[in-house]
Amino acid sequence: MHRLCAIPGDGIGREVVPAALDVLKKLLPNVKVEEAEAGWECFERHGEAVPESTLARMRDCGAGLFGAVSSPSGKVPGYRSAILTLRQALDLHVSLRPVRSWPVTSPKAGIDLMILRENSEGLYSGREHWEAEGVAVAERVISKAACQRLAQRTAEVAKARQARRITLVHKANILPLTCGLFRDTCRDLLMGEGWGDVLDERLVDVAALQLVERPEAFDLIVTTNLFGDILSDLACHWSGGLGMAPSLNWGDGIALAEPVHGSAPDIVGSGRANPLAAILSVALLLRYHWREETLATRLEAAVQRYLETTGHLDFGVDTTRTITQGVIDAL
Repeated sequence: MHRLCAIPGDGIGREVVPAALDVLKKLLPNVKVEEAEAGWECFERHGEAVPESTLARMRDCGAGLFGAVSSPSGKVPGYRSAILTLRQALDLHVSLRPVRSWPVTSPKAGIDLMILRENSEGLYSGREHWEAEGVAVAERVISKAACQRLAQRTAEVAKARQARRITLVHKANILPLTCGLFRDTCRDLLMGEGWGDVLDERLVDVAALQLVERPEAFDLIVTTNLFGDILSDLACHWSGGLGMAPSLNWGDGIALAEPVHGSAPDIVGSGRANPLAAILSVALLLRYHWREETLATRLEAAVQRYLETTGHLDFGVDTTRTITQGVIDAL
């Protein structure tokens, strides 16, 4: 039996997670769903953004769906982002973020790429300190072990996708130690796995330009934590924006699906939240963690049929309900 820890989080997370669960239950009627808390509002209630009980439930279930998190714009004593805490505490060391053309929402056809982002370290390691008055320092952590794990997962995804191109994205000309270690470690492992013929590399600024100019030229993009965060948000424009941007935080024997969008406090309770990013995140969980390739393909095909049939998305008061039911009907 499949077990899933549902963590709605903040804002519209409490709207899109139930929608995605309704779709999942159509595909897997016997899935056992257990709910847990995390997020800014959880911190306000309990003094911690991710209670130990949530981490324990995630480990016990082995799979989860996270909604969205609200975070303060400034430092709050004792608070650290819930999703960063989940990624690091559960060792969800790789993030998969696909970008593809969809009917209605995409401004360009023919795009089907995936960004594989190192998910555990880099500038998101949380190492910040004051060096002197008026001088703050953040430490960027890049380890050979984390790069090897990312490259190994890249080889696995490349085999499943029959990848035509793998692009390492870095800034080794300016950061020769950290980005150099990332590039060389990933390149050596991928070449050793037989992917040398389709392997290339780009500086991150050039990659950003080319993602705007010719996104269809990319297949797999492999990069560090911060670069992956920025490039995936840029690239999701071609899917139709953050409302169409799914992701999977992927560890060893554990995974957490997560729509890329935020908590959208301005539309909470209005019924206007687009659940497709959460629904498509479930498809990633099905394919890569639960190894339910047939069900994942069915779900993505249902989203495709729904968008083709409806011909438009009207973000009115019944958006969440209407889209969810439309996908269920298309299954």
